[in-house]
Amino acid sequence: MNFKVSCELEYQLNNPATFLFALRCIQTGGQTIQNERLEVNPYVDVEDFHIMSGMNRFSRIRTMNSGNLSITYQAEVDTTFRIVNLSDIPADHASEMNPEGIPFLFPSRYCQSDVLRQQANDLFGHLQGSYDIASGISDWIYENISYVSGSSGETSSAVDTLEQKEGVCRDFAHLGIAMCRALNVPARYATVYAYQLDPPDFHACFEVFIGGWWYFFDPTRLAPLNGLVRIATGRDAADAAVCTIFGDPMLQKSVISCELNDSGFVPITRDSLVTAGQAIALL
Repeated sequence: MNFKVSCELEYQLNNPATFLFALRCIQTGGQTIQNERLEVNPYVDVEDFHIMSGMNRFSRIRTMNSGNLSITYQAEVDTTFRIVNLSDIPADHASEMNPEGIPFLFPSRYCQSDVLRQQANDLFGHLQGSYDIASGISDWIYENISYVSGSSGETSSAVDTLEQKEGVCRDFAHLGIAMCRALNVPARYATVYAYQLDPPDFHACFEVFIGGWWYFFDPTRLAPLNGLVRIATGRDAADAAVCTIFGDPMLQKSVISCELNDSGFVPITRDSLVTAGQAIALL
């Protein structure tokens, strides 16, 4: 599928500031960037670099003057995904796990899996198999955590979300990751552009590593799983934040868009996957 994604961010600058943006899509084995453009107005130098072994692309912008700063990104991206029958997904025990998944077994800044181990066992310890555990966790979050815009902040963690029983997509993903890791299922965070997300915004989901593939889950169920365009991936939002700011700029405007250039789109949702006995992995 071919998507056109874009974002426009505008800041009010009062003092010198440094921005680390993760706005640009990444190129993977199943995601190809056909064209892209990043513009900054007024013009300042942009330093581009990769971290997390090439998983994330960052743009560093340093500003010295006061006034408005506008950042615009546009890209056309081809994406593919893999549909797998649940009967073909292995149990994948930690003793036999591909090393790629091992770093995502451990606690991280926003996903304190060690703190939540008892709660995870109480809620999901009866489930067998990594995929069933991840599915049970994602479904439980959808059914028990309220999606409330503005209900959390940059310091909110999985523990906070579980206690408060509310959050946004970032919080839903962190709680899913922490619960999965607490039960020895490798899980990671993904920031995406999301087709049919209403209202349009940056979106966050989580993936679990089983049998050499990363399977996708969105506990918010706010967008089709085959309508996601990957921006960044990491242990949690600390690795994949859309913007990290050193200074005191104020965000004045944020406009996000994800449009489909192809026709005949059939949304793949959690319900449709359950009905078909299948899982989805973004490539």
